[in-house]
Parts: sequence; structure tokens; C-alpha cells
Amino acid sequence: MAKFLLNSFLIEEHVKNALAEDIGYGDISTDSICCALSDDVNFEVFLTTRNDGVFCGRDVFEAVFEVLAKDKVKIEFYCNDGDEIKKGDKIAKISGSARYILTGERLALNYIQRMSGIATFTRKFQNIAEKYGVRVVDTRKNTPNFRIFEKYAVKVGGGYLHRFNLCDCVMLKDNHIALLGGSIKEAVKKVRENISHAHKIEVECDKISQVKEALECKADIIMLDNMTPEQMKECVNIINKQAIVEASGGVTIETVEEIAKTGVDIISTSAIVAKAPTLDLAFDYID
Repeated sequence: MAKFLLNSFLIEEHVKNALAEDIGYGDISTDSICCALSDDVNFEVFLTTRNDGVFCGRDVFEAVFEVLAKDKVKIEFYCNDGDEIKKGDKIAKISGSARYILTGERLALNYIQRMSGIATFTRKFQNIAEKYGVRVVDTRKNTPNFRIFEKYAVKVGGGYLHRFNLCDCVMLKDNHIALLGGSIKEAVKKVRENISHAHKIEVECDKISQVKEALECKADIIMLDNMTPEQMKECVNIINKQAIVEASGGVTIETVEEIAKTGVDIISTSAIVAKAPTLDLAFDYID
């Protein structure tokens, strides 16, 4: 799995901020109902799914109640991150203080619905692409301050990761190249003068002439941006394994197989995160 991505201190800090945003000066609905009740009043619910999918976000879900209630809420999980779940499945039993379960319910669900949705959608893409030896990767089109959770969900779904941030890898896009009069050669030269030997250089190309220029500059990764499958095949032949070939732009669940067939190494798409539908998960009261 990708547990290394979600260090506990990162989860805890995010959850604290999210709880502060959600609760404000108090959960007036729950507090009003529970004001006459002891915090020891027991309440039990099942976490269930109303869709088929891939479960993701167990540690974050648990952290909501650990931060909010410490040891006053107990969670018994029946599955782990990456497991496939079916409509109607019981995923976990949540028991303990009614006050804290009701206050934390929505936030805990928000995390895992979003993360499970991304994991589910990613797996659909990767299951198609892997038949051709191609990796589906994410992009930097993430939700601000939620990137680490989205990238973790991509990994749980069987996908792969592009750069985490701007200092992770050089990516020379069209506007970078435009600043130097359209010269890929000059752009690559400039970055080589400044970057560490440990950084790779990726160049975005939307023309075959640009691919040839990037190849001459010995770019590590050549991105084929919004090209037709026919153009991609031609570029794959030109590059001839001298660089990693990445296809991007216009990637959907309907087009991913056609792109994978062209011989590219990587398919990058924002769709697996930005267009992933949330998975419908819920708390069902144990009658």
C-alpha cells in the first residue's frame, strides 16, 4: 500500500483544522439533543456502502474520532484500504458516545467518500491500461490542502503518481518555452544550469517537431500533449525508448484504452481525481 504517504502527524493536523471549521463554536443540533444525556450513553451505527467500489481512508476516518473523542468512540473495521466493497456491505461498526459519533459523522464520511471515490475511479482506468503495460498517473490538478489524501487514494486504487509539487521535477510547459521564444533547447539549457543532478526534466510537446527537439536535448520525459493516437504512435517510434513517453490531454475512461494501445509508457490525467464521483457511504443506525 502507500501508508508512507499518510504520516500520522499530517493526518492529525488536517483533521484538527477540518473539525475546527466544521464545528465552529459548537454542534448546536447534537449538543441540544444530548445536553441532558451523559457522555457515556452508548450509541452504535454501521458504516455501510450504497455503491460498489474500492474502500479508502481508514486511518483518516479513525483520526476524526481519535482527535474529537479520544477513547470514547470505538471503531471495528471489517475491511482495509484497497479492498473492494459491494453495495450493502458493512464496512465498520462505530460504537461509543452518541455526542461524539454524531458530531464527527459528516466529517469522517467526507474524507472517506472522497478518497474511496478517487480510488474506485483510478482502478477503473488502471485496469484498462495495465493490459498494455501502461501506468495511469495523476496530475497537480488537486484540491488545495487535500493533495496528500488524493494522491494516497490514487495509489490505493492501483494508480501511480506524478510529481507532488513544483520542486519535485522539472516540467517545461508551453508557456515556459514561450518565454524563450519557443526554443525547447534554450529552456532545457537554462534549467540544467540550475537544477540538481537528481531532478528529471520533462518537456511538454504538442507538435512532432517539438518532440524531435526535446529528444535532441536529451529530455528525460517527453509529454505528448493533446495529440491524436496516430500522432502518438509516430512519436513513440521517433523517441524509440530514448526517453519516457507520457500522453496527456483528453484522457477519459472512454479514450484511455485507445491511448494505451499507442505504445506510450505513461498516461497522465486529472480525471482520476478531478472527475471522480464520491462513493456513497453512510452511517446506518443499529436498531
